[in-house]
Amino acid sequence: MNTVLVLGGYGGFGARLSRRLSEDGWRVLVAGRSFAKAKRLAAELPGAEPLVADRNADLTPLLRQHRPLLLIDAAGPFQGSGYRVAEACIAERVHYIDLADARAFVCAIGDLDERARAAGVAVISGASSVPALSGAVLAELARGMDKVRSVAMSICASNQVTAGASVATAILSYVGKPFRVWKGGMWQEGIGWRRLRRDVYAVEGRRPLRRWVALADVPDYELVPESLPGRPSVIFRAGPEAAFQVFGLWLLSWLVSWGWVDSLTGLSRWLLPLQRLTTGRVSGRSAMAVEVKGICRGVPTIRRWTLVAEDGCGPEVPTLAAQLLARDIRQGLLPVGARPAGDLLRVASFRELFAALSIKDEITTTRYEPLYRRILGQGLDRLPGPVRAMHDAIGDGGAAGTATVVRGKSGPARLIGAVMRFPPEGTHRVHVTFEEENGAERWTRRFSDRSFSSAMSQQGKFLVERFGPLRFFFSLLPDSSGLKMVMAKWSLLGIPLPLSLAPRSLASETGVEGAFHFDVSITLPLIGLIVHYKGRLALDSTEPRMSPAPAMN
Repeated sequence: MNTVLVLGGYGGFGARLSRRLSEDGWRVLVAGRSFAKAKRLAAELPGAEPLVADRNADLTPLLRQHRPLLLIDAAGPFQGSGYRVAEACIAERVHYIDLADARAFVCAIGDLDERARAAGVAVISGASSVPALSGAVLAELARGMDKVRSVAMSICASNQVTAGASVATAILSYVGKPFRVWKGGMWQEGIGWRRLRRDVYAVEGRRPLRRWVALADVPDYELVPESLPGRPSVIFRAGPEAAFQVFGLWLLSWLVSWGWVDSLTGLSRWLLPLQRLTTGRVSGRSAMAVEVKGICRGVPTIRRWTLVAEDGCGPEVPTLAAQLLARDIRQGLLPVGARPAGDLLRVASFRELFAALSIKDEITTTRYEPLYRRILGQGLDRLPGPVRAMHDAIGDGGAAGTATVVRGKSGPARLIGAVMRFPPEGTHRVHVTFEEENGAERWTRRFSDRSFSSAMSQQGKFLVERFGPLRFFFSLLPDSSGLKMVMAKWSLLGIPLPLSLAPRSLASETGVEGAFHFDVSITLPLIGLIVHYKGRLALDSTEPRMSPAPAMN
């Protein structure tokens, strides 16, 4: 009988994993700092043995004494942690797996690769919902795609199982903190627990879940762009069942961003009592979703994987990857070396474990027609290639170039320009990021260190561009030289305003020598010029050509 040592083996996830490993025929060493807790769980598992172990101490004597085939670290937290446990396993030729989801910890595990190979052991980090399960799902969703443009993931957990101290510390470590997010073909800044949204999780035969989730920091931000064709943008959100908790952490995140507190990790010991006080009625339902948008055989395509877990089965999901990898190690199927777990498993293997739980997952595929194509129809195909490519958008994209800006000189013009965050006068490096979601697009234009954005959608035959409470309705006029936008009407807070008082916006887009050229001038009656900016953006020449989406039967 093979032996596995589970650090944190009696904890929230560790206890579930210990039981699973015992059912698989492992001799489980239930290890942790509390011998009493380890002993209680070990008494429930055939052949299990309790041990006292601290992941921050030297584990070498323990490994030499018990000689396990495998050690699984389910203790954490891994944020800010070193590789002391993994290094001890390598030195004693013991295979190593952890359930880490800490970005830096998981992504740098490859630094141990040479030593792990020399010792003939597998060292695997991130054997949890991310990046192990998410990586398996992404490989399935991206199969056959020419290019993946964006990846959006989210997890919502039931409050039926409360977070332990390690999980609380992990979450609070990034709330209100900046971290890198790959968007629009460049690294941009995200803030932990911002960008709240309400996601819907639906699979056939189950009641949909609607939960609030917020931006979370995970290893997938680093791993996914390099693993899929097209270097897609990545966004990951997470949240508990109770909306009150999501919004409470969102409010606290501002204290960190404003510098009033350095970090919220000191609140970790209060998070569990607070969760118990604010949980209220719980459903025992959890969910996870992964969505990719890209080009498949020339057609804009959206593929979405959704998992819904009921009857309190959600907390089993983070333990399944470690169980599957442990099986592979026991059978000698896992290559030696150190690596993240994102590309080691298949969805089919997870489904074999889902079958014994109240868990259902499914994949849906839909074809998507980009915003400008919905408005212009075949007129989009008459545009020059660079202009057409810019507007045949799905998911996320970006382009970079240069621009010159001229600003109005009058007092009112300067005030309006400041309110709208228009760039200062001069020559700028420019980067434009566009995000497509639910049929609408948000364009963020960054001129040097100044950025402003607008949201675009369709209303009938018009393209509607929204700046805060203002909405501008444009007629789009395409021809072989490019695209012109002519304002037809405008409104404030949905109230129509006289066209005679509208800003005079002259906007044109052309394609010259493989580049996208833009020229936008905005003036106001009685005030004159507000801003005039023009320039060029370089597009990716390897962008797959998209065909109009065929009609769905």
